[in-house]
Amino acid sequence: MPGTMKKLVYKTKGTCSSHITIEVADGIVKNISFKNGCQGNTQGVASLAKGMSVSEVISRLKGIKCGDKGTSCPDQLAQALEGLS
Repeated sequence: MPGTMKKLVYKTKGTCSSHITIEVADGIVKNISFKNGCQGNTQGVASLAKGMSVSEVISRLKGIKCGDKGTSCPDQLAQALEGLS
């Protein structure tokens, strides 16, 4: 059904943020908000990803690491979006 909004609250693993709330409609990211984490960085990632296709966000952000954590807030966003696909 066109225009159907999907909303996901994703509990992050291995990052300073605790969870990400994501809204997607017709394969396009409509809204993202991170709880906790580096506020400027998470707001920037959310703003840049808004309006992009889910597949584009995943391809750009998957595998990004924060220090020696093995993941990052952007990587966790990509993993969450993979779950919506």
